[in-house]
Amino acid sequence: MELNSAFYDTLSRFRLAMGHKTSMNLTGNRKSVQKGSSTEFSDFREYMPGDDIRRIDWNAYGRLDRLYVKEYMEEKEAVVTILIDTSASMEYGKQKKSELVCMLTAAFAYLSLNNMDRVLVYDMQRMQSPLSLNGGRKAFPRLSHWLSQCRFEGTVDIEEAIKRLPTKGPGVTFLISDFLQEAFLEPKPELRGTTGVQAQPAAERILRFLNYRKQKVVFLHVLAEEELAVDMTGTRNLIDMEDAGNTLRLTLDAASIRVYEKAVEQFCGDLRRACAKAGAVYAVCSTGTDFNKLIFQDLRMLYDI
Repeated sequence: MELNSAFYDTLSRFRLAMGHKTSMNLTGNRKSVQKGSSTEFSDFREYMPGDDIRRIDWNAYGRLDRLYVKEYMEEKEAVVTILIDTSASMEYGKQKKSELVCMLTAAFAYLSLNNMDRVLVYDMQRMQSPLSLNGGRKAFPRLSHWLSQCRFEGTVDIEEAIKRLPTKGPGVTFLISDFLQEAFLEPKPELRGTTGVQAQPAAERILRFLNYRKQKVVFLHVLAEEELAVDMTGTRNLIDMEDAGNTLRLTLDAASIRVYEKAVEQFCGDLRRACAKAGAVYAVCSTGTDFNKLIFQDLRMLYDI
Protein backbone atom coordinates (compact mmCIF):
# COMPACT_ATOMS: atom_id res chain seq x y z
CA MET A 1 0.00 0.00 0.00
CA GLU A 2 1.33 3.42 -0.97
CA LEU A 3 0.73 6.26 1.46
CA ASN A 4 -0.59 9.17 -0.60
CA SER A 5 -0.41 12.94 -0.11
CA ALA A 6 -3.89 13.05 1.45
CA PHE A 7 -2.71 10.67 4.19
CA TYR A 8 0.33 12.83 4.96
CA ASP A 9 -1.74 16.02 4.89
CA THR A 10 -4.01 14.56 7.57
CA LEU A 11 -1.03 13.29 9.56
CA SER A 12 0.44 16.79 9.56
CA ARG A 13 -2.30 17.91 11.95
CA PHE A 14 -0.99 15.64 14.70
CA ARG A 15 2.00 15.69 17.01
CA LEU A 16 3.56 12.98 19.15
CA ALA A 17 2.96 13.29 22.87
CA MET A 18 6.40 13.26 24.46
CA GLY A 19 5.30 12.72 28.06
CA HIS A 20 8.08 14.96 29.39
CA LYS A 21 10.09 18.05 28.52
CA THR A 22 13.21 17.53 26.49
CA SER A 23 16.72 18.70 27.34
CA MET A 24 18.38 18.31 23.95
CA ASN A 25 20.50 21.13 22.56
CA LEU A 26 19.15 21.63 19.05
CA THR A 27 16.42 23.98 17.98
CA GLY A 28 12.99 22.43 17.45
CA ASN A 29 9.34 22.60 18.45
CA ARG A 30 9.44 20.95 21.89
CA LYS A 31 9.38 22.81 25.20
CA SER A 32 12.70 22.42 27.00
CA VAL A 33 13.61 22.50 30.67
CA GLN A 34 15.99 25.30 29.68
CA LYS A 35 14.98 28.95 29.41
CA GLY A 36 15.28 30.67 26.06
CA SER A 37 13.73 33.03 23.56
CA SER A 38 10.45 31.47 22.44
CA THR A 39 7.13 33.29 22.75
CA GLU A 40 5.75 31.10 25.57
CA PHE A 41 6.07 32.84 28.94
CA SER A 42 7.59 30.80 31.77
CA ASP A 43 8.26 32.93 34.85
CA PHE A 44 9.74 36.14 36.34
CA ARG A 45 13.09 36.44 38.06
CA GLU A 46 15.06 39.34 39.49
CA TYR A 47 17.24 41.27 37.07
CA MET A 48 20.95 40.44 37.08
CA PRO A 49 23.79 42.39 35.41
CA GLY A 50 24.17 41.17 31.84
CA ASP A 51 20.47 40.36 31.31
CA ASP A 52 18.83 41.67 28.17
CA ILE A 53 17.18 44.93 29.22
CA ARG A 54 14.44 44.30 26.64
CA ARG A 55 13.14 41.57 28.94
CA ILE A 56 12.67 43.89 31.91
CA ASP A 57 9.05 44.07 33.03
CA TRP A 58 8.58 47.81 33.59
CA ASN A 59 5.08 47.31 34.98
CA ALA A 60 6.52 45.16 37.76
CA TYR A 61 9.19 47.81 38.35
CA GLY A 62 6.51 50.47 38.72
CA ARG A 63 4.66 48.39 41.32
CA LEU A 64 7.59 46.93 43.25
CA ASP A 65 10.42 49.38 42.59
CA ARG A 66 12.65 46.41 41.67
CA LEU A 67 13.79 45.16 38.31
CA TYR A 68 12.43 41.82 37.09
CA VAL A 69 12.92 40.09 33.75
CA LYS A 70 10.55 37.75 31.94
CA GLU A 71 11.70 34.23 31.13
CA TYR A 72 10.37 32.13 28.28
CA MET A 73 10.43 28.42 27.53
CA GLU A 74 13.14 27.53 25.04
CA GLU A 75 12.07 25.29 22.19
CA LYS A 76 14.34 22.33 21.62
CA GLU A 77 14.57 19.38 19.30
CA ALA A 78 13.29 16.06 20.63
CA VAL A 79 14.66 12.69 19.55
CA VAL A 80 12.36 9.97 18.24
CA THR A 81 13.99 6.55 17.89
CA ILE A 82 12.38 3.84 15.76
CA LEU A 83 13.71 0.28 15.96
CA ILE A 84 12.38 -2.17 13.40
CA ASP A 85 12.47 -5.94 13.40
CA THR A 86 13.90 -7.09 10.04
CA SER A 87 13.87 -10.83 10.77
CA ALA A 88 12.54 -13.32 8.22
CA SER A 89 9.31 -13.88 10.17
CA MET A 90 8.23 -10.37 9.17
CA GLU A 91 7.79 -11.61 5.59
CA TYR A 92 4.80 -13.71 6.60
CA GLY A 93 1.20 -13.00 5.61
CA LYS A 94 -0.92 -12.31 2.56
CA GLN A 95 -0.10 -8.71 3.30
CA LYS A 96 3.40 -9.09 4.65
CA LYS A 97 4.15 -7.86 8.13
CA SER A 98 7.28 -6.23 6.70
CA GLU A 99 5.09 -3.93 4.59
CA LEU A 100 3.16 -2.80 7.64
CA VAL A 101 6.42 -2.25 9.52
CA CYS A 102 7.64 0.08 6.76
CA MET A 103 4.33 1.95 6.65
CA LEU A 104 4.32 2.47 10.42
CA THR A 105 7.94 3.63 10.32
CA ALA A 106 7.16 6.06 7.53
CA ALA A 107 4.11 7.46 9.31
CA PHE A 108 5.80 8.10 12.65
CA ALA A 109 9.02 9.38 11.10
CA TYR A 110 7.04 11.85 8.98
CA LEU A 111 4.98 12.92 11.99
CA SER A 112 8.19 13.60 13.94
CA LEU A 113 10.01 15.39 11.12
CA ASN A 114 6.95 17.55 10.48
CA ASN A 115 7.31 18.80 14.06
CA MET A 116 11.05 19.37 13.64
CA ASP A 117 12.06 16.44 15.83
CA ARG A 118 15.18 14.44 15.13
CA VAL A 119 14.53 10.86 13.98
CA LEU A 120 16.84 7.86 14.34
CA VAL A 121 15.78 4.68 12.54
CA TYR A 122 17.52 1.39 13.36
CA ASP A 123 17.43 -1.92 11.55
CA MET A 124 17.88 -4.19 14.58
CA GLN A 125 20.17 -6.51 12.61
CA ARG A 126 22.46 -3.60 11.74
CA MET A 127 22.54 -1.39 14.82
CA GLN A 128 25.91 0.08 13.87
CA SER A 129 24.47 2.12 10.99
CA PRO A 130 21.24 3.95 11.89
CA LEU A 131 19.55 6.43 9.62
CA SER A 132 19.63 9.90 11.20
CA LEU A 133 17.09 12.46 9.97
CA ASN A 134 16.48 16.07 10.96
CA GLY A 135 15.64 19.39 9.40
CA GLY A 136 11.95 18.78 8.84
CA ARG A 137 9.99 17.11 6.07
CA LYS A 138 12.68 17.74 3.47
CA ALA A 139 14.60 14.82 5.03
CA PHE A 140 11.71 12.38 4.52
CA PRO A 141 12.72 11.13 1.01
CA ARG A 142 15.90 9.72 2.56
CA LEU A 143 13.75 7.48 4.76
CA SER A 144 11.72 6.26 1.78
CA HIS A 145 14.93 5.22 0.04
CA TRP A 146 16.32 3.61 3.20
CA LEU A 147 13.16 1.56 3.75
CA SER A 148 13.18 0.39 0.13
CA GLN A 149 16.64 -1.09 0.77
CA CYS A 150 15.69 -2.96 3.95
CA ARG A 151 16.08 -6.73 3.81
CA PHE A 152 13.83 -8.87 6.00
CA GLU A 153 15.80 -12.04 6.56
CA GLY A 154 17.60 -14.07 9.20
CA THR A 155 17.03 -13.52 12.90
CA VAL A 156 17.02 -10.60 15.33
CA ASP A 157 17.93 -10.56 19.00
CA ILE A 158 15.78 -7.62 20.08
CA GLU A 159 17.14 -7.33 23.60
CA GLU A 160 20.76 -7.33 22.47
CA ALA A 161 19.96 -4.75 19.78
CA ILE A 162 18.41 -2.39 22.31
CA LYS A 163 21.40 -2.71 24.63
CA ARG A 164 23.49 -1.25 21.80
CA LEU A 165 21.50 1.98 21.67
CA PRO A 166 23.79 4.94 22.34
CA THR A 167 23.17 7.06 25.40
CA LYS A 168 21.07 10.16 24.71
CA GLY A 169 18.61 12.44 26.43
CA PRO A 170 14.89 11.89 26.98
CA GLY A 171 12.78 11.03 23.96
CA VAL A 172 10.37 8.55 22.44
CA THR A 173 11.43 5.04 21.41
CA PHE A 174 9.27 2.93 19.11
CA LEU A 175 9.86 -0.82 19.00
CA ILE A 176 8.13 -2.35 15.96
CA SER A 177 8.16 -6.15 15.86
CA ASP A 178 6.08 -9.30 15.93
CA PHE A 179 7.96 -10.24 19.14
CA LEU A 180 7.87 -13.90 18.09
CA GLN A 181 10.92 -14.92 20.06
CA GLU A 182 11.15 -17.35 22.95
CA ALA A 183 12.70 -14.63 25.11
CA PHE A 184 9.40 -12.75 25.07
CA LEU A 185 7.50 -15.81 26.19
CA GLU A 186 9.65 -16.93 29.10
CA PRO A 187 13.06 -16.26 30.70
CA LYS A 188 16.19 -17.39 28.87
CA PRO A 189 16.97 -21.10 29.52
CA GLU A 190 20.05 -20.30 31.59
CA LEU A 191 17.94 -18.05 33.84
CA ARG A 192 15.16 -20.51 34.62
CA GLY A 193 14.92 -21.32 38.28
CA THR A 194 16.52 -18.01 39.30
CA THR A 195 14.80 -15.08 40.94
CA GLY A 196 14.93 -11.31 40.56
CA VAL A 197 15.28 -9.01 37.57
CA GLN A 198 17.36 -11.41 35.48
CA ALA A 199 14.59 -14.02 35.52
CA GLN A 200 12.05 -11.61 34.04
CA PRO A 201 10.83 -12.02 30.45
CA ALA A 202 12.71 -9.96 27.87
CA ALA A 203 9.92 -7.41 27.54
CA GLU A 204 10.21 -6.41 31.19
CA ARG A 205 14.00 -6.14 31.03
CA ILE A 206 13.78 -4.00 27.89
CA LEU A 207 11.20 -1.70 29.44
CA ARG A 208 13.30 -1.26 32.59
CA PHE A 209 16.35 -0.42 30.46
CA LEU A 210 14.52 2.14 28.31
CA ASN A 211 12.82 3.70 31.32
CA TYR A 212 16.27 4.11 32.87
CA ARG A 213 17.25 5.89 29.64
CA LYS A 214 14.28 8.26 30.16
CA GLN A 215 12.41 7.08 27.10
CA LYS A 216 8.69 7.10 26.50
CA VAL A 217 8.34 3.59 25.08
CA VAL A 218 5.91 2.44 22.41
CA PHE A 219 5.57 -1.27 21.58
CA LEU A 220 3.87 -1.74 18.20
CA HIS A 221 3.07 -5.44 17.99
CA VAL A 222 2.79 -6.24 14.27
CA LEU A 223 0.93 -9.45 13.51
CA ALA A 224 -0.47 -10.88 10.29
CA GLU A 225 -4.22 -11.19 10.05
CA GLU A 226 -3.69 -14.93 9.54
CA GLU A 227 -1.79 -15.15 12.85
CA LEU A 228 -4.63 -13.59 14.79
CA ALA A 229 -7.46 -15.55 13.16
CA VAL A 230 -6.45 -18.94 11.79
CA ASP A 231 -8.60 -20.19 8.92
CA MET A 232 -6.57 -23.29 8.01
CA THR A 233 -7.80 -26.82 8.70
CA GLY A 234 -6.44 -30.29 8.10
CA THR A 235 -2.92 -31.68 8.45
CA ARG A 236 -0.20 -29.12 7.79
CA ASN A 237 3.58 -28.95 7.78
CA LEU A 238 4.67 -25.75 9.52
CA ILE A 239 8.14 -24.42 8.67
CA ASP A 240 10.01 -21.92 10.82
CA MET A 241 10.72 -18.95 8.52
CA GLU A 242 13.90 -18.14 10.44
CA ASP A 243 15.11 -21.76 10.59
CA ALA A 244 13.99 -23.82 7.61
CA GLY A 245 15.21 -27.01 9.31
CA ASN A 246 12.75 -26.54 12.14
CA THR A 247 9.40 -28.04 11.06
CA LEU A 248 6.25 -29.18 12.81
CA ARG A 249 3.54 -31.43 11.43
CA LEU A 250 0.14 -31.05 13.06
CA THR A 251 -3.54 -31.43 12.40
CA LEU A 252 -5.65 -28.31 12.71
CA ASP A 253 -9.23 -28.66 13.88
CA ALA A 254 -11.58 -26.37 15.79
CA ALA A 255 -10.23 -27.46 19.17
CA SER A 256 -6.55 -26.94 18.30
CA ILE A 257 -7.32 -23.56 16.75
CA ARG A 258 -9.03 -22.47 19.97
CA VAL A 259 -5.94 -23.51 21.94
CA TYR A 260 -3.73 -21.53 19.57
CA GLU A 261 -5.88 -18.40 19.66
CA LYS A 262 -6.01 -18.56 23.47
CA ALA A 263 -2.20 -18.73 23.52
CA VAL A 264 -1.96 -15.69 21.20
CA GLU A 265 -4.38 -13.79 23.41
CA GLN A 266 -2.30 -14.61 26.47
CA PHE A 267 0.92 -13.64 24.66
CA CYS A 268 -0.50 -10.23 23.70
CA GLY A 269 -1.99 -9.80 27.16
CA ASP A 270 1.36 -10.44 28.85
CA LEU A 271 3.05 -7.79 26.69
CA ARG A 272 0.20 -5.35 27.30
CA ARG A 273 0.41 -5.82 31.07
CA ALA A 274 4.22 -5.43 31.08
CA CYS A 275 3.91 -2.17 29.13
CA ALA A 276 1.14 -0.87 31.37
CA LYS A 277 3.20 -1.62 34.46
CA ALA A 278 6.15 0.30 32.99
CA GLY A 279 4.07 3.24 31.78
CA ALA A 280 4.66 2.31 28.14
CA VAL A 281 2.21 2.20 25.24
CA TYR A 282 1.27 -1.15 23.70
CA ALA A 283 -0.82 -1.75 20.60
CA VAL A 284 -1.47 -4.71 18.32
CA CYS A 285 -1.13 -3.68 14.69
CA SER A 286 -2.79 -6.22 12.40
CA THR A 287 -2.13 -6.39 8.68
CA GLY A 288 -5.89 -6.86 8.32
CA THR A 289 -6.72 -3.44 9.81
CA ASP A 290 -7.28 -0.47 7.51
CA PHE A 291 -4.13 1.62 7.85
CA ASN A 292 -5.95 4.94 8.16
CA LYS A 293 -8.04 3.51 11.00
CA LEU A 294 -4.92 2.13 12.64
CA ILE A 295 -3.05 5.46 12.55
CA PHE A 296 -5.86 7.93 13.17
CA GLN A 297 -8.08 5.94 15.53
CA ASP A 298 -6.42 2.91 17.10
CA LEU A 299 -3.16 4.76 17.85
CA ARG A 300 -4.78 8.07 18.78
CA MET A 301 -3.38 7.78 22.32
CA LEU A 302 0.09 8.62 20.93
CA TYR A 303 -0.80 12.17 19.96
CA ASP A 304 -1.30 15.32 22.00
CA ILE A 305 -3.06 17.22 19.20
